[in-house]
Amino acid sequence: MRQVVRRSLVDVVVDELKREIAEGTWSIGDRLPSEAELTSILGVSRASVREGVRSLVQLGLLETRQGDGTYLVATDPTQVALRRALQTADVREVIEVRRALDIVAARGAAANHTEQDLESLSEQLRLRKEAVAAHDAEAFADADVAFHLGVAAASGNRLLSDIYASFDTTLRESIIDASVLAEGKDPDPKKEHERLYAAIVSGDPTAAQAAALGVLDQQARLVDARG
Repeated sequence: MRQVVRRSLVDVVVDELKREIAEGTWSIGDRLPSEAELTSILGVSRASVREGVRSLVQLGLLETRQGDGTYLVATDPTQVALRRALQTADVREVIEVRRALDIVAARGAAANHTEQDLESLSEQLRLRKEAVAAHDAEAFADADVAFHLGVAAASGNRLLSDIYASFDTTLRESIIDASVLAEGKDPDPKKEHERLYAAIVSGDPTAAQAAALGVLDQQARLVDARG
């Protein structure tokens, strides 16, 4: 027989809140019940609830806003940890990791895309072009990130899409940093994004892979030029 492991009420609160998050009780951006409500629902002390919530805040799943309540900001602790690691990683390292992911994403998108995927990718390319014309780095980054996340989603590989989503903040920041929009130039003079989209539309995995790597080659050159 094994010894009975005694668990603290804080651990019970943490596990119960994690279970509710995993089951989709709350969506990202939702405000959780108040501390008093959670105390009543869970049948534990307010101190236990407070410590349990604090633990999930430290994990990056919850965010406490002074005077407003506690909000769900993430659902996967592993993804939060990866995102934190990426935020401190060198941009060149991120690009190298993306080479492996983008090959799988591009080839998968060429083989598995839906019409809805194509419509979404086309719209992001349109917004991207508008941002270039307007020299709007923020709008450009929004559209560019959405395009690449869309390619990952179009691959049909949910795990890949989830992993790629962890790159969103780092990807956006690197795009803004590397952008030459302020000089009135398109960061993608060889139109690799359009080539990638065309390859996906035509269902050509080899061409899609080549274009995806071409996008990263361009970004690497911009990073190197920036020093």
